Amino acid sequence: MFDKLKSLTKQLKREFAVYRLVLKHPQTPWVAKLFLGLAVGYLLLPFDLIPDFIPIIGQLDDVVIIPVLLYLALLFIPKWIIQSCREQVKTH
Repeated sequence: MFDKLKSLTKQLKREFAVYRLVLKHPQTPWVAKLFLGLAVGYLLLPFDLIPDFIPIIGQLDDVVIIPVLLYLALLFIPKWIIQSCREQVKTH
């Protein structure tokens, strides 16, 4: 189980690095940058839009909102940009 958690952590760090490069890429559409920025901003907010003390919904908002924003961003990003950024992360 510890190995799976370690592998997942490594994969998340890699994906974060890919998204950071995608944000900086000059040919990334502004709409994708907006959705990625919103996802990162929501993740880093010191408060939740839906308070955690509200049963079920309060805990699920982070689990639903961030992946939806990432998904929407990825819809607008050309596949070659993502692939290029993944290759850059692999070489470092």
